[in-house]
Amino acid sequence: MQRFAAVIRLLPEKEAEYRALHAAAWPGVLAALKRANIGNYSIYLRDGLLFSYLEYTGDDYAADTAPIAADPVTREWWTRTDPCQQPLDSAADGEWWAPAEEIFHLD
Repeated sequence: MQRFAAVIRLLPEKEAEYRALHAAAWPGVLAALKRANIGNYSIYLRDGLLFSYLEYTGDDYAADTAPIAADPVTREWWTRTDPCQQPLDSAADGEWWAPAEEIFHLD
């Protein structure tokens, strides 16, 4: 199992909308994540920053997650969630959620 974490800014004027979307996350989006061997997925909010954590149980993350970007339901979901977010200044070109480095873990 691999752990992944990432960070992005939540636009303050979009917080209520973003919370409402995730309170009723679309089943098709959740199914696409599960098909990609993603589980134990959480998003946290603090001081305008969204922090995501997920666990991946497959063997090829890139291959398993590529179909998510092609999934029409997920693409529609992103048309709703992306306008609520703003990449960090430190994000690389083309990077939306900025990966966070794990510096400590306790099992």
